[in-house]
Amino acid sequence: MSVPPESVIPPAPGDPSLAGVPSAEERQWAMFAHLSSLLGAILTAPFGHGWGCFIGPLIIWLVKKDTMPFVNDQGKEALNFNITVAIAFLILLLLSIMTLGIGLIIAIPLWVIIGLAWLVLTIIATIKANEGVRYRYPFTLRLIK
Repeated sequence: MSVPPESVIPPAPGDPSLAGVPSAEERQWAMFAHLSSLLGAILTAPFGHGWGCFIGPLIIWLVKKDTMPFVNDQGKEALNFNITVAIAFLILLLLSIMTLGIGLIIAIPLWVIIGLAWLVLTIIATIKANEGVRYRYPFTLRLIK
């Protein structure tokens, strides 16, 4: 037996069952925190291989961290993940330079794998944030707490 939609009463805004559930606006800003890393990477790709992937999450986190707890959490997560990926890329670049190019045998395949993982995980995080789920990226250094 199903309940007709007219008889379903939405919970009151102060209802304790809603505690911890992010609002639609918070979910949207958290989604933007993750998506902005993609935009930053695309916009800065011609000028430096996508170094701008952490600028968008940083700006959103700094602007919204005090007013939206969910955005504070997801903005830090996106920022930490993108900083971790940038560190991994930098280490591989330094390996290639220090070995006079021989390290490229290792670096190029790892750049491709890390880049694809970054793209897939960022899309997953964006979807989860839009659903109101606190997503945690794997293999992330938690530099900003």
